[in-house]
Amino acid sequence: MLDGHCMTAIPERLSAALADRYTIERELGAGGMATVFLAEDLKHKRKVALKVLRPELAAVLGAERFVQEITTTASLQHPHILPLFDSGEADGFLFYVMPYVEGETLRDKLNRETQLGIDEAVRITTEVADALDYAHRHGVIHRDIKPENILLHDGRPMVADFGIALAVSAAAGGRMTETGLSLGTPHYMSPEQATAEKDLSARSDIYSLGSVLYEMLTGNPPHTGASVQQIIMKIVTEEAAPVTALRKSVPPNVAGAVAQALEKLPADRQSGAQEFAAQLRGQVPVAGTTRVHPAVTEAKQGRRAIAALGALSTILLVAAIWGWTRPPTELPVIRYQMAIPPAEAVNSGAPVMGRRLALSPDGMQLAYVGAAGPSGGYELWLRNRGQLHAMRIPGTESGRRPFFSPDGTRLGYFTADQSLRAVSLTGEPPTTLNSGDLSASGGAWGSDGYVYAASRGQGPGDGTGIVRVPEGGGGAEVVTTIDTSRGERIHEWPVVLPNQKGALFSVVTSPGLTGRRIAVVDHRTGQHRHLVEGVAAWYAPSGYLVYVTADGTLIATPFDQDRLEITGPGHAVLDGVGVHALGADVTLSASGTLMYMTGTSGFAVQPVWVDRQGRAEPIDPEWTFPSAALYSTTALSPDGTRLVVSQQDESGQHLWVKQLPRGPNAKLTFDGTLNSRASWAPDGRTVVFVSDRSGVNRIWRQVADGSGQAELVAEHPANEGFFSPDGAWFIYRGIAGDRHVYARRTEGDTAVLTVARSERGEEVAPTLSPDGRWIAYVSDESGRDEVYVRPFPDVTRMKQQISAGGGVEPRWSHSGNELFYRSEADEVVSVPILLSGSGFTTGARQVLFSMGDYLPANRYQPTYDVVPGDQRFILTKRVTGDREAGFGELIVVENFLEDLRGRMDP
Repeated sequence: MLDGHCMTAIPERLSAALADRYTIERELGAGGMATVFLAEDLKHKRKVALKVLRPELAAVLGAERFVQEITTTASLQHPHILPLFDSGEADGFLFYVMPYVEGETLRDKLNRETQLGIDEAVRITTEVADALDYAHRHGVIHRDIKPENILLHDGRPMVADFGIALAVSAAAGGRMTETGLSLGTPHYMSPEQATAEKDLSARSDIYSLGSVLYEMLTGNPPHTGASVQQIIMKIVTEEAAPVTALRKSVPPNVAGAVAQALEKLPADRQSGAQEFAAQLRGQVPVAGTTRVHPAVTEAKQGRRAIAALGALSTILLVAAIWGWTRPPTELPVIRYQMAIPPAEAVNSGAPVMGRRLALSPDGMQLAYVGAAGPSGGYELWLRNRGQLHAMRIPGTESGRRPFFSPDGTRLGYFTADQSLRAVSLTGEPPTTLNSGDLSASGGAWGSDGYVYAASRGQGPGDGTGIVRVPEGGGGAEVVTTIDTSRGERIHEWPVVLPNQKGALFSVVTSPGLTGRRIAVVDHRTGQHRHLVEGVAAWYAPSGYLVYVTADGTLIATPFDQDRLEITGPGHAVLDGVGVHALGADVTLSASGTLMYMTGTSGFAVQPVWVDRQGRAEPIDPEWTFPSAALYSTTALSPDGTRLVVSQQDESGQHLWVKQLPRGPNAKLTFDGTLNSRASWAPDGRTVVFVSDRSGVNRIWRQVADGSGQAELVAEHPANEGFFSPDGAWFIYRGIAGDRHVYARRTEGDTAVLTVARSERGEEVAPTLSPDGRWIAYVSDESGRDEVYVRPFPDVTRMKQQISAGGGVEPRWSHSGNELFYRSEADEVVSVPILLSGSGFTTGARQVLFSMGDYLPANRYQPTYDVVPGDQRFILTKRVTGDREAGFGELIVVENFLEDLRGRMDP
């Protein structure tokens, strides 16, 4: 099978049960029926793909019957069929073994290229058809031909999982509805498969292969839709558009062969896969090539009307086709954890930036905030839930808070500079809908042609709350106005109701998660009212308001979207939802699929000493804690005896002070939901930090032992601040929209000094040299982040670039003769600083060690500190496998609307 990335831990029981036959190395992926592992066949000394059926499926099948059924396919030997090596049962696990093939699937190729060349598409199809013909002559029907099951090894197709669907179906003995799994993929199902006919012929595989060829030629399967039900109804009742209508260069024989393969009635298709292949090669004429542009006869219309009537009468069995119903009418609620390979994981540093997840209306596409690369940053990723791997969405660097358009073809999101953008999922580059007027506090795409978002200028001085922008781009129109008489500070996280009569949104009334309300605005009057206490809300199409509370409980209550009113009591439907300072990672599709992140949405870390050669040693082996990476703090006191760090808990992100090396770790901050970016005052007595406790990020300071009250350092909003070594200056950096560096004196003339402000970029992460004469910072004025140094306070005298090829996280040595930074290659680089009078020169850059095992790069503040003596550093290392320390899991709830109906109307 194809190579991939390790996704989850290998079950110990499985490894032990197969230890005498196979050594399991890592997980390659997970599909609808099985999880695939790369393993070593100990007897034959070869790599193999070990497929283990999902536990709920194995429980229904039974080992003996499954092994009996699957052995009927073991004799298939064909150049284009991936053979079956082994199968069996081990300690309750049902498994089968196939060769491990390096390469890619046809799905991977289509994801990359969308459409294939006609000759290549025909070649792949004819070779797969040859494999089908061979299998059909041996009495085996595949039942699940799709791009994911066609492997490309050196360009040569090999069909995987031959006969597995048949074996599973036969072993289940009609009990597939108990498994919650499907046999067949909707886009490639034949009409007879879609209407749950039990006895399928070889012509069902021909239809599926014709659908695959159709997609290779046109870029899409013959029938698409917003839900499984829509796709199936189209398969049963609608003609597929002829391929020549979508790609004129397709030869008549190929177009005719595709049209015949996609006929609704099996008898109207090719007699076998060999005939289909011969038609594609031009060796056999297509019977009645007018099928390329079919004129449906009255008789055929009658047949299709009967088929449609049959489909309508069995629409309640659609979920049985997919294994999604409890016969005859009730859909089962299926919950599971969705595994994502580490290289494609949801960005663990993004929770403080708001929601990271968005589901398409049909629930099949998951958009999320993921890593941008090894040097840090983030961008948007897209995971088709029918595939094993996600893909980056080009052009979405620094994208956050994604949301889908109503038709699922576009994705809205915000960038670091608060611009509202949209990207087409068909390959076109992103476009800017609104630049600079909006906050990144969530967006929603209404069916009325507008995109809803929060106003950037929210607050008592600006009464604007939620606004909307035309989906084609333009100025913002006011939707809600902040009512300060009710204590409202911020409006955020809009959700447009399907009937377009109003929108739900969140209201912040005070710092902390408990000071939030769910409100609704009436579009006709512009008036809004509070509904319930909650952090964020969604509308379930079945008529419920679903919202999450500060403690991570998801509650549903009946809601009339016409009257914009709650009409009944609420009921808790699940708990454990990850809630953080800027929202909750929950997404609900129109089709009824729910996804959410659990826990504190962070991950576990352990502070370590690291020498200049990169050798790491835990500071305190017993000390690990959950940390949110984006606004992390690692700041060492001037004497090197105490360390202030940021930790995540149920109330938000707070600062703790640790006595080094193995002394107590005491919580320093208790107010607000986001306390971060800490530094020490020069005397080492107080800690200066950013906090949202006043409703807006400002700079505060607190005595390091926790005594006394925190005091506000400056009234103006800021996202970074510290005092110069002599205490004469306070240096700070502005918030979003004004990310530049400023300073003011603490006594006398306190006029603001502009330290670094470019017109072409942002200046962040300022840090002063120990003598207070030089200030280093990060700027992207050149188009990429680089480290610069200016004299201080005479900042206009000169400016020198220190990094080369990208750099962030500058830190001065205690001697002042060295400047460290983090390179784009994710390495700590040392640059000698040679002072000479009023200037300085730099020596040769030296790479010290890689930071790949530590916190991801952060352009806003260093994630490490330098120990006095300049021979060691303090870094925070990720800790794997510690769920209780704050790892978030991605949970999927299929048929969530059925769960609501069952709970709300038992």
